[in-house]
Order: sequence, then C-alpha cells, then structure tokens
Amino acid sequence: MENINFKQNKLFIEKISVEKLCKDYGTPLYVYSKKNLIEAFNRINDNLKKLDRLLCFSIKTCSNINIIKILKEQGAGCDIVSGGELYRALKAKVAPEKIVYAGVGKTAEEIEYALKSKILMFNCESIPEIELINKIAGKLKTTARIAIRVNPDVDAHTHSKITTGKKENKFGISIDIVADLYKNIKKKMKNIEIYGVHCHIGSQITEISPFEKALDKVLNLIDELEKCGISIKTLNLGGGLGIQYMPDKKPIDIKKYGQMVSSKLQNRKLKLILEPGRYIAGNSGVLLTKVIYVKETTVKKFAITDAAMNDLIRPTLYEAYHHIIPLKKSNKKEKYDIVGPVCESGDYFAKDRELPKVQSGDYLAILSAGAYGFSMSSNYNSRPRAAEILVDGNKSILIRKRETYQDLVKPEQI
Repeated sequence: MENINFKQNKLFIEKISVEKLCKDYGTPLYVYSKKNLIEAFNRINDNLKKLDRLLCFSIKTCSNINIIKILKEQGAGCDIVSGGELYRALKAKVAPEKIVYAGVGKTAEEIEYALKSKILMFNCESIPEIELINKIAGKLKTTARIAIRVNPDVDAHTHSKITTGKKENKFGISIDIVADLYKNIKKKMKNIEIYGVHCHIGSQITEISPFEKALDKVLNLIDELEKCGISIKTLNLGGGLGIQYMPDKKPIDIKKYGQMVSSKLQNRKLKLILEPGRYIAGNSGVLLTKVIYVKETTVKKFAITDAAMNDLIRPTLYEAYHHIIPLKKSNKKEKYDIVGPVCESGDYFAKDRELPKVQSGDYLAILSAGAYGFSMSSNYNSRPRAAEILVDGNKSILIRKRETYQDLVKPEQI
C-alpha cells in the first residue's frame, strides 16, 4: 500500500498515525486511504486513455457507499452481482447507464428491478437466464441490452477457488456455442438487444498472457459475429488485475496490460468495459487489530487478536497471505501464529509468521485488506462487525459505525 509507511518509527496512513486511529475508534477497525483509491483507479484509466472505455468498480470487493461515491466522482461506473449491490450503487448516485449486472443466479425480482432502473446491460451466464430476461422485458414493454459471458477455457494461473474462465467453472457459456446462440437470440427474442461480449477469467492475475489469450479468442468471436450480421458495441474484459500481497511479489504491470489491450483494440469500433475491484480497493485498505494475549505452548507461540476470521476470512478461505506489521518496532523477532478468538481452528491470519516481538496490548496492521475484507465479514460467533474509517490527508471520517450487541438481534422476531 503506497500510502501507509513509517515516519519516525510510527506507522501512518496518509498523514494520520495508525496508533491514533486505533485509540480513537477502537479495534478491529477497517481503514481506507482515499488517496490510494483514486490513484489506483487513475492508474488503470490513464493506461487505457487511447480507448473509448468505462471502468465499472466491482462493488463486491468493497461495498461501502462512501467508497463507491469517491470512485463515481472519478468517472467510474459499477459492476454489480445482486439487487442489493444495485441498491447501493443507486444510493451512491451512480448513473444507471454506467451499471453492468453480472452473476450466475439473477432472480426474476432482481432482473425486473434492474430493468426498471434502466441499467446499461446484463452480463448473461446461461440460456435460461437470457430467456427469463427476455420474458420480463416483454412484460415491462422494454428492451434489455445483454452481453453473453464467454467462457474461453483459459487458465488464469491463479488460485483454484478464484479462477472462472475454465470449462469446469460454473461461470459463462462455452465460447464454442456462443455464435450460434447469438444468432438464435437475434432471430427469436424480440425483447433482447445484443449489445456486447463479456469475458472474466479469474481474480488476482499477475501475468499478462492469460488476458491476452482470452482477448484474442473473444476478438475472433466478435469477427465471426460481424460476418453473420451481428454487430457488437461493447467488449467487457472483466477484472482480475492482481495486486501485491507479499513484499517480494510484484503486482500486474498495469502499463504493459494497457499497452497490450490498446494495441488490439485501438483500430476497432468497440467500447471497452473493465470491472476492476481488487486492484482499486485491495491495497487501499488495512485491518487494524489489538493483541489480547500472547500464549505459549510446547510447540507454538500464539498472538491472539481481537479481530477474527469473521472480520477477514481470506486467509482461511483461500489460504491467502496478508502482510502484517506491528505498530511498534523491535529488533528481537519471534515466530507466531496470529489467530483470533473465534471457535474454529481455521481462525487465523498467519501461521509461523516471523514478526518483531509483540505483547498484550500491542496493535497490528493487516495489510491489503481493502478488497474482500469487510464485504465478506459476518457475525459468526455473534461478533459485531468492525467500524470502517476513511482517511483523507490529515482527516479521518467514520463511514460505518461499529455494530453493537443490539444490532445483532434487531432483525430477529420473538
């Protein structure tokens, strides 16, 4: 994260001391850097400036309305995967014509809500879904713009749980049958407008070659469709741009990615849509936590924190690495399992991690937690969810209150 660093042995996010944030707001605490969010968005946008483009922030990665508003002000649209995310985007005043709707299981109610909201388009994942959209659009006496999500059978070289472009994945429709499907739609479905082609091959991809292979396959499909009289207006390449989680690993080279995409599209009359989420939010957020106890056994030393897997599930769900920094520097280093208080063996943030020596009451910063952090958090073990803070220079702003015990039971009926 570019805007978190040590100054005179104190850790800062932008111009605010992390220790002060912990003391002012308590822990566990999610903190986002406004500067980092804007810089990451513009890094993608600037490297594609030769193209007609729309960057749709993937709400599922970090869904706070204030984050969405910041990116909207930079020109972003939204990539949504549920009716709830549509509601959030509209609450943030995102223009409906900048909203694209993906996901394999859109309900009839969600489709109707999206059509009445006049979103830009649906990214469609199956034939029954397209048939349902056509039926609902007919009932509403309107036309629904769609792009079929093409499954190009490309290996994204990422974790098995976040790859989405292989034949065995649940996402998309095989590229081999898409041309015939588009022809059939044009002939039989009067309430569908064929508007684009969509392709998303996975998340946290740090190599250019999988994107290039997928793009080449999709462009060949678009050329085939043009020969059949089917004109494609938008090409949606999804997201998946990888960030830096480990200090010794590099993120995707966004300049080379931009050059590759621009070279293949600059002579085509296609509007490019991208759906970045992790690349914008991931390294813009940290999870702050306090060490409650240091527990020693005959084989291990545990740093037990007040944050848990319900706050950040990625380490146990994906075996994901998050870099962890104690706020206090120490020359003495020791190995710890950094774990939470939840009653699961999978409740951990790191195992056998060498850190400067920590003790009860010390604070830790868990980095790269802005994407799929708070948005995947839960109330497991009846734990209230964390507060969220936005840092803007030397200002900190509460953008989500910490939940209370009363909040946990409020929806329940006795």
